[in-house]
Amino acid sequence: MKRMTKDDILKALETISAPGEGQNLVESKAITNIQIFGDEVEVDVTINNPSLQAKKKLEVSILQAIHKEVYEKAKIKVNLKVEAPAKAEGQPSNLIKGMPIPGIKNIIAVASGKGGVGKSTVTANLAVSLAKMGFEVGVLDADIYGPSQPLMFDVENEKPLAIEVEGKSKMKPISNYGVKLLSIGFFTEKDQAVIWRGPMAAKALNQMIFDAHWGELDFLVVDLPPGTGDIHLSIMQSLPVTGAVVVSTPQEVALADARKGVAMFKQVAIQVPVLGIIENMSYFTPAELPENKYYIFGEKGARHLAEDSGIPLLGELPLVQSVREAGDVGRPAALQVDSPVADAFTEVTRNMVAELVKRNETLPPTEAIRITTMAGCAAVRAK
Repeated sequence: MKRMTKDDILKALETISAPGEGQNLVESKAITNIQIFGDEVEVDVTINNPSLQAKKKLEVSILQAIHKEVYEKAKIKVNLKVEAPAKAEGQPSNLIKGMPIPGIKNIIAVASGKGGVGKSTVTANLAVSLAKMGFEVGVLDADIYGPSQPLMFDVENEKPLAIEVEGKSKMKPISNYGVKLLSIGFFTEKDQAVIWRGPMAAKALNQMIFDAHWGELDFLVVDLPPGTGDIHLSIMQSLPVTGAVVVSTPQEVALADARKGVAMFKQVAIQVPVLGIIENMSYFTPAELPENKYYIFGEKGARHLAEDSGIPLLGELPLVQSVREAGDVGRPAALQVDSPVADAFTEVTRNMVAELVKRNETLPPTEAIRITTMAGCAAVRAK
């Protein structure tokens, strides 16, 4: 039998990521004690993630790592303790909040209750609009099962490089149009379906968040998948989301799901400020009749939802052929010069930034002024 040592155990545990953090178990000081008695090992672990799934997954990972890296016949006992991080005064004890990521100032989640409402198109154009204003911007394509950002940024054939940062290997995001981008689409074949269960998808997402070198970003825009499920909860656990934007079309079948998206962010355990609703495909305007508006999906649906929910309507985006064509060729419509469509995306982006400044009480006054000035917003939060 191989004689096991504490150093052997620690080295094996360095291969396991601490749930909801960007460090391994040893770096995060989650390992509080290790005792070895012959072929028996007892490991005491303290984590901050309260989910049952995370606890079970971590315990299995510890057993596998020690058996594989140290001694395959070791008898292992894992004592797992959950210790919630200290909460701010008045904050609910079960509030899910991710660990801050150095260098990233604001994280905006773009969501929709229903698929097919143009959420990814809106995400790409919001990011490009922010970059045009002079901000440092990144996009995280969190739609694991239907990634579309590589196509929209014309980088489908690119592959992120591995670079060394402070002695650690990190992924370097792909850049285009002044926006840094990471997507699961970079790691799969174009026609390959991603058939993963929730835990596997969440693991891939965590790698793109914490194993990436985003550098200094004013905004990280997260393109969430449709609905309210595992990926959404993983994002809330992993990232300190600054605010959320909900995208919908005007018809009732889409608005019904958008209401659920708004309700998800307002839940006690999540409490992410909903900065507003964006109504996409609000009306159809033919290129030859730019003054005409045809409300083919209904009229003012998102406006009524915003009023009922007590949150702002950030803007109404038209249904025009050039937006679809721009997305298909990988050049977001917001890049167009002297274009009504680009102007519409710019206005929506400014409204989102203004709402972010008003809602974010932790934002220093100087930073609030800098952001609103760069975005061209009139409103600065009163202190």
